[in-house]
Amino acid sequence: MSKWSSLFCCHLTVATLVLMLIPQTAMTQGSKSVVLEIDHASICGSNLDTLRQAFTDVVLTPDIGGPHGNGITQMALIGFDDGTYLELIAPIKPGAAAGSEWAKFMSEDAVTCAWAVGTNVLLQEVDRLKKLGIPVKAPERGSRKRPDGMSIEWMTADVGSGTPGSTLPFIIEDQTPRAWRVQTSPSVQGGLVYGVENVVLGVNNLEASIALFRKAYGWADPLTETQKDFGRVAYFPGEPVILASPSGGGWLSDRLAKFGESPVAYLLGTRDFPAAAKKYKLSGTRTWFGQKVAWFDAGKLKGVRLGVIGQ
Repeated sequence: MSKWSSLFCCHLTVATLVLMLIPQTAMTQGSKSVVLEIDHASICGSNLDTLRQAFTDVVLTPDIGGPHGNGITQMALIGFDDGTYLELIAPIKPGAAAGSEWAKFMSEDAVTCAWAVGTNVLLQEVDRLKKLGIPVKAPERGSRKRPDGMSIEWMTADVGSGTPGSTLPFIIEDQTPRAWRVQTSPSVQGGLVYGVENVVLGVNNLEASIALFRKAYGWADPLTETQKDFGRVAYFPGEPVILASPSGGGWLSDRLAKFGESPVAYLLGTRDFPAAAKKYKLSGTRTWFGQKVAWFDAGKLKGVRLGVIGQ
């Protein structure tokens, strides 16, 4: 299964084929809703070796990705079968993150920090959001040099306020083939977890954040419930977003005070929850919106909340 594969059938009409080739993240303003597809979700840290070892310890061994063109950061990644990936991002020189927009997150050993959605019509999506009154920065070029020496390039546009991908996802469009940027990692290929299914966003005001996402993407009202440790949570059925707002004190309140609104947890999808729970030694199983959720050992992951969701 790949969210990024294109389907071509000879019997399709030209009109149908054109519609299929328009990414759902770039629907016109007149469309009723926009379906988001996660490109990747990021975990920031002060030292890439520390991040890599933490994920290796929970049997999610990352691949080296190489340094970014900004000369400040480097990355490793865990690429999944569905085309999404977890990005581990840290300074090239441990502790020297000045100049990166995620510098405050890289002061920690490991912390969830950003998420992105992909498109192949970036300028159209930027224009659509601007017409809705959503702030969007002008697209910028980015690049990374792989360990094999191959250079890969992309364009990104930051959406909303805060650091890129802190609440609304930033948008990324490849300038070189996407397969150059990410491939399935051997540690998870054909395995029990197939991709980044949900991003849990910590927000101060649940109602205001619901309104923001509905304005940006035309979504219907979400389902809401209360979850231990996360407070009030809201889920837009069929979308990869779960909003979480603390009901009182606790870790989420502390996190919001320190880092502001941003991703606070990621959920990986599985088609065999019992087997995944056993393999990855997951704990704290609960039901979120009718699906089981359990968590990797946060101690091994230096505090990162990474879970698995499925039936």
